[in-house]
Amino acid sequence: MISGFVFVARILDMLNDRVALSWTSIGVFSTRSKGLALMKASGTLSLVPTVFEICAGAGGQAIGLEAAGFDCVAAVEIDHHACETLRLNRPQWNVVEEDVRKVDGTRYRGQVDLLAGGVPCPPFSIAGKQLGGDDERDLFPEALRLATEMQPRAIMLENVAGFASEKFREYRRGLFARLKRRGYIADFEILNASSFGVPQLRPRCVVVALKAGDFDYFRWPEGNGLVASSVGEVLSDLIAAGGWRGASKWVRRANGIAPTVVGGSKKHGGPDLGPTRARAQWAQLGVDGLGISDAAPDRDFPVDAMPKLTVQMVARIQGFPDSWQIAGRKTAAYRQVGNAFPPPVAEKVAAAIRRAFERADEAPLDGEQTRSFGRKQAATS
Repeated sequence: MISGFVFVARILDMLNDRVALSWTSIGVFSTRSKGLALMKASGTLSLVPTVFEICAGAGGQAIGLEAAGFDCVAAVEIDHHACETLRLNRPQWNVVEEDVRKVDGTRYRGQVDLLAGGVPCPPFSIAGKQLGGDDERDLFPEALRLATEMQPRAIMLENVAGFASEKFREYRRGLFARLKRRGYIADFEILNASSFGVPQLRPRCVVVALKAGDFDYFRWPEGNGLVASSVGEVLSDLIAAGGWRGASKWVRRANGIAPTVVGGSKKHGGPDLGPTRARAQWAQLGVDGLGISDAAPDRDFPVDAMPKLTVQMVARIQGFPDSWQIAGRKTAAYRQVGNAFPPPVAEKVAAAIRRAFERADEAPLDGEQTRSFGRKQAATS
């Protein structure tokens, strides 16, 4: 047994890429070395990339990371209800209920391949004052600090599309320059959830930074090949669950994809589907956006009326699996769901990062000038 562990340690010392080792002479065990989880499955030990997630929320990004094959080292979240959601669905995860500013990244150095997170959106959202770095809620600096302390192989940060606007050009330039000094090459892209089969117009700005050797092999996902279904198609069973006689008619009316779901914040009032403009877009789909319902419309609900959505319905529109349970009362639950990064999008970005780790593409990009980072910086810096 001892010689087996020594052998594995030597292999880990020699290789940085994903390795699969045939192993049948020992029993099931797990260890962690150089940020890779070592697990036995069907007689084969494989090195699985690890992730440390900040601002994990209800787990939208975490679900995608898991689906892409990343092993969770820790998920940090300050909101108690969101932490309960994570613990409810993944009791084996290390859920850290803490302000990310208080997290000591040096404790995890050498254990993390990917630092990921959906840092707060209000500093960059057109729905707010767009104070950027002057907003106390800006956590990009904390992500940078943790990256410095942990030294992950890659970084993946999600935010609103406003982060990619001209207004924050200098902010991005400064952030990317600091990442470059730490050995990372960074890029950003606007990804729309509907391109990944999610029935919602939800453009998000995703920042990915990798070490130079890995970045050469990174390709942004262009979608997952799925055509987004309409809101009516996606919710047909849920909207009819209470016996509403107008369900079939409503499904035909709700024949488009949803506007961006707005989760709001603790400073906001009760749960609803967004400001006036968003509610008008929901109304075109036959949805009352002035609140969230406790249950699907029942048999007595008027046939031609506009129903409100439930938290479960919104979660499905966001791309959460039905099996994912949301902790907390209605307002807390809706905010968790509404602020999430759709799992299908997170999965494809994480899978692209893993492919870069594994050198899965045929050849690296040829030269700095052909990288989307270089072109984009020339256009926006």
